[in-house]
Amino acid sequence: MERAISVTKFNSYIKQIFDSEELLHNISIVGEVFGVSLSRNVIYFSLKDENASLSCVSFYPNLIEHIIEGQKVIITGSPNYYQKTGKLNFNVIKVEPIGQGKLYEEFLKLKDKLEKEGLFSPLYKKPMPTQIKRIGVITSSEGAVLQDIKNIAWRRNPSVDIVLFNTKVQGNLAEKEIAHAIDVMGKYDKIDVIIVARGGGSLEDLAAYNTEEVARAVFNCPKFLVSAVGHETDYTIIDFVSDLRAPTPSAAAELLTYDVQNRRTEIGSYTKRIVKTISDNLTIKTNTTYLTSIKLINQYEKLLIEQANYLKKHGTNMISQTEAFLNQKFYELGLKEIQLKKNNPYDILKKGYAKIEQGQNIKSIESVDFSKDLSIILIDGKIIATPKLKEKKDEINKISK
Repeated sequence: MERAISVTKFNSYIKQIFDSEELLHNISIVGEVFGVSLSRNVIYFSLKDENASLSCVSFYPNLIEHIIEGQKVIITGSPNYYQKTGKLNFNVIKVEPIGQGKLYEEFLKLKDKLEKEGLFSPLYKKPMPTQIKRIGVITSSEGAVLQDIKNIAWRRNPSVDIVLFNTKVQGNLAEKEIAHAIDVMGKYDKIDVIIVARGGGSLEDLAAYNTEEVARAVFNCPKFLVSAVGHETDYTIIDFVSDLRAPTPSAAAELLTYDVQNRRTEIGSYTKRIVKTISDNLTIKTNTTYLTSIKLINQYEKLLIEQANYLKKHGTNMISQTEAFLNQKFYELGLKEIQLKKNNPYDILKKGYAKIEQGQNIKSIESVDFSKDLSIILIDGKIIATPKLKEKKDEINKISK
């Protein structure tokens, strides 16, 4: 027990060894870059070869343009042993690109092959469905991606359903699980669209989405498919094959849902405009009818005066004929007034009748488009209705008999 030393003393001893060893200063190391991130002007990444990897850090933010995912580079610097945590990092002061890494070369090779075969062609991109009620999501149930998609989709439209197909998103056989999930969901009739999603990562982390097996599964999928793999700057093979690429999983959820509150506001605005238009038209028709009635009455009053003068001039022997004539004219006038009143749109609506529109006035059941809603205009407003059944007049008469 007396020989035991503290962690602090041990870590201090190791740090002194690294700091005092001249051979470990200004070393050049070759390898492939992966896991790049930038935080507060500090670059974090790793360098790897076939058998090992090395954690690196650089306090020179201008070097970021040379530290590219999948790039093969020569870095120069010194190892630094952080005494407090006992972690070893390689402090990089210089980076020299020397070519693309193996994974990136394979990515480009497969991309070129599939592009020549036409898998990226816009001719094969399917249109997004206009009505999306259920979304299939292919990702891991353990990550934050699924929750991000649910939060965005349900905030915008609480009625949309989310169906998960749980798969690996990286590692051994991940591409087979993803391809199988795409095949199964593509044949599942109860979903409208598919999102293939995962969070960001290195080229190695996203390797499953850069495989030919997954790419062909996406291409052969009969349903509209959105790729939402990684961050906005991450590109994978399925991004080029899919019907639509979303920069992030959250963006995919937003692209496939509509905002219910905005839609309600739009419908309310349209409804007010329609009601105002109908009201204005009714006012115009009513005024026109009234003016026409006054004009007709004035005309008949003038005619009556002329007839009265004629009777006075020709004597009492024509009184009976005049009275008969006047009675006939009054009768005709009454008919005209009744006819005018019947044709008053406002009075017609008051009787319980309704005006039906679907882009235009509907006069026959043959004019009804059963894929669109009907506007039923009543005296005090409008009803939006969905047509479901068409019964002709003869069919209704048969039923009533």
